[in-house]
Amino acid sequence: MSNLEHIPLPAGRHVYFASDFHLGTPTPDQSRAREQAVVNWLDTVRANAELIFLVGDVFDFWFEYKRSIPKGFIRLQGKLAELTDAGTRIVLFTGNHDMWMQDYFTQEMGIPVYRNPRQYEIGTKRFLIGHGDGLGPGDFTYKRLKRLFESGAGQWLFRWLHPDVGITLAQAWSRRSRISNQEKGEEFLGEDREWLMQYCREVEQREHHDYYVFGHRHLPLDLAVNDRSRYINLGEWVSAKTYGVFDGERLRLETWQG
Repeated sequence: MSNLEHIPLPAGRHVYFASDFHLGTPTPDQSRAREQAVVNWLDTVRANAELIFLVGDVFDFWFEYKRSIPKGFIRLQGKLAELTDAGTRIVLFTGNHDMWMQDYFTQEMGIPVYRNPRQYEIGTKRFLIGHGDGLGPGDFTYKRLKRLFESGAGQWLFRWLHPDVGITLAQAWSRRSRISNQEKGEEFLGEDREWLMQYCREVEQREHHDYYVFGHRHLPLDLAVNDRSRYINLGEWVSAKTYGVFDGERLRLETWQG
């Protein structure tokens, strides 16, 4: 677990959370419309945003070669650069679809990129924030694949593919994902079967957090871990367009209508 970072929250300022934009899927037109919705949302919340957390799977696929990045998504990148240039702080977590981020967003836009959950104290509340993939019990096949994909050897081998080949292969694999082929909304499995809830309960036994904030599940959730702590899942933007907003006292889920 990372060291606790303290973030003061002045009166009238808010912290925003969003995840699972999955830009790039399922079609270019649908992705472009979703990207514009994200840009519009960022334009709206910037007025009182002290900090914006983007909590993984911003892209349905992302790989940074040494001298190239995936084509597209320029409207989002431009807006993020505009916000950080104006002094808005943005933090980015990788997800299972965009785990191969390196230093592009940090160097070009001043946005730190984190791969594992991190602790924050925002105002007077303590948070544990991360994408959520690979946490909790079960899902052993994915956990083995994640170790391979995150390894230096796995990234080195992929980097030897020409970007036209590597990105095409990765996009074909990505189109098999549940978010790309979702015919109906995700279903709540019950607290005892929601593995991120189990993870929150396990961590809470060792160390208290007021809020556990994750994505990945593609289902907006606001559940009590105990009488002092809540698990918030941010949902997704392919259909629901849900996000979190913290006003210094309470973190709540809202839906973007723009």
